[in-house]
Amino acid sequence: MAAKIKVDEIETLDGAGNITLNNSITMATNKTLPAASLTGTLPAISGANLTGLASTFATLTDTTVSTSNPTVSTNPSATGHLWINKTTGASYIATDITGGANVWTNVGGGSGDIRTTYTIDYLVVGGGGAGGGYARGGGGGAGGYRNSYNSETSGRNSSSETALTAIPTTVYTVTVGAGGTAVYYDFGLPGGNSVFNTVTSYGGGGGGSQSNKARPEGTYGSGAGGGGTGGTGLVGSNGNAGQGFDGGTGGNYDGGTGMGGGGGGASANGYVAGGSGDGTGGDGGAGLASSITGSSVTRAGGGGGGGSNANQSVGGAGGGGAGHGSDGPHGNGVAGTANTGGGGGGTSGSASYGTGGAGGSGVVILRMATASYSGTSTGSPTVSTSGSDTILVFNSSGTYTA
Repeated sequence: MAAKIKVDEIETLDGAGNITLNNSITMATNKTLPAASLTGTLPAISGANLTGLASTFATLTDTTVSTSNPTVSTNPSATGHLWINKTTGASYIATDITGGANVWTNVGGGSGDIRTTYTIDYLVVGGGGAGGGYARGGGGGAGGYRNSYNSETSGRNSSSETALTAIPTTVYTVTVGAGGTAVYYDFGLPGGNSVFNTVTSYGGGGGGSQSNKARPEGTYGSGAGGGGTGGTGLVGSNGNAGQGFDGGTGGNYDGGTGMGGGGGGASANGYVAGGSGDGTGGDGGAGLASSITGSSVTRAGGGGGGGSNANQSVGGAGGGGAGHGSDGPHGNGVAGTANTGGGGGGTSGSASYGTGGAGGSGVVILRMATASYSGTSTGSPTVSTSGSDTILVFNSSGTYTA
């Protein structure tokens, strides 16, 4: 029924303007009728008489309409706040309101959330190549070496790389390359690639041998040494720009002597084997040092070439295995050091046959501000701190969630 007041319903009207109805309801003429007193159907009224109602998104207390996007420093009062960019049509909902590190999730009209990012420095070293087998084996090449930490040098003495900009909650894959497998009667096999997100460090090349003179060219971190043979010395394989150096040339033999060239390292070419009649294999090229873990460690040295005299070649600094030297029976090359990407040493001799040393596995090291570290990873990396930073050392494959 219509909410009207008839004259005969008015019982009293005092001087203050208060009306008392016959049903004992008292109300002020200049105030709101109590809601409990309203029953039945209300009469139609003009919308112009309604006040205090929101008519646009911009007037809502939990919505912002702007010509720009929010930022991580835009601090709404609660999660669920809606932000509309009226210029682009992009819309965002606040899903985390941590002061100065807010997360705005895109819900339409655009792509990409707005959230706090942080940087992760990395050292990614591929698996080292194996030394050559059979006889007069070349040293294996070191795994590729890529570094972004503290402006340190990357492989092949190139400039430091750019740190990764990490997005919170994103899962980043870590792959640690295996060392190359040593082969008895052939060239050594190359190492496996190590990967962090889009950063790939190639495995080192496998060393040549007398039976297969040099590992075929391919994409290697550092190149392998060529095998020793009669006649012209055999060149090693090439390293990759920004990752490692080339393998050394193998030596020709005279009267049963012969030698393999050294494998390339992150900072130097493998050494050329001695001249005709000199049975010493070439030394491996040196690796590079990094302090990303808080102390200086050298990695990615090339393997030494195998020889045919008592003088044993030296593996490159940074985990390179020595080539075997022999004045009689063959001996096996020394394996590269695990988790350095060092190349394996080549086999030696001329009276019997041996196996080159296996390449050392690679490593992936991440460093970030402890305040940003999420604490979430797989693959059981070793976790430590240095100053205000946290360091993760992956000796096997896994993931890190930013």
